[in-house]
Amino acid sequence: MALQSHESVAIKLEENVLHLTLNRPDKLNSFNVDMHLAFRAALTQAAQDPAVRAILLTGAGRGFCAGQDLAEQDPAASNTTPDLGETIEQYYNPLIRQIRALSKPVICAVNGVAAGAGANLALACDIVLAARSARFIQAFTKIGLVPDSGGTWLLPHLLGEARAKALALTAAPLEASTAANWGLIWQVLEDDQLQARATELARQLAQGPTFGQGLIKQAIQTASVNTLDQQLDLERDLQRQAGCSEDYAEGVSAFLEKRPAVFKGK
Repeated sequence: MALQSHESVAIKLEENVLHLTLNRPDKLNSFNVDMHLAFRAALTQAAQDPAVRAILLTGAGRGFCAGQDLAEQDPAASNTTPDLGETIEQYYNPLIRQIRALSKPVICAVNGVAAGAGANLALACDIVLAARSARFIQAFTKIGLVPDSGGTWLLPHLLGEARAKALALTAAPLEASTAANWGLIWQVLEDDQLQARATELARQLAQGPTFGQGLIKQAIQTASVNTLDQQLDLERDLQRQAGCSEDYAEGVSAFLEKRPAVFKGK
């Protein structure tokens, strides 16, 4: 399946890792309709292409993503009030759902400011690495809006209500090191090491048992809404699927034969 770069999203498949780079650096990679469509099309292809076994997301230029391009939603530029609910329903909600439902690991390398929907896009990914200079900003309140793109769900689940409310109400920039200390992201790296480490991690995951990784992702994401009994039943059902996979058979054989496993993601 051909995966081609788009003007607003650069795409490269290398060593089973699909590199997706938000590519509107002059606008701090803020989202317009064109970027939404290109990004979602790439994720759709990634879900269907067996050659893609991990996704690495980052931003071009000096920032990761500044959220929505407000020039597209300026009330003064139109005779009608923009329907932001419709924008969320058509573009942001499907994107976040797509990332969470993808049965392949999604790594995000936050290379600069992640603001508004850009911050919550990063947090929706499976593993988040950030440059030391990166900052996460729930900028919505600065223009009288509510956090979207999963922000009001992700923040309290990851940080608790007190910190979630404070970040959302004040729009205070959260330094990458603090985000890591609070458990919002996984790891902080020096700026000049971010891309190399993120690529290394993505390649490592892509060569792993990606069928089982997809099940791990499903189980952990479901845990926040399940009771313990429900989660125990889910673990049973998912383990049954994992135990029937080629990756499990290969993993056991490799262990017993004392050799590196060669997984296929099946």
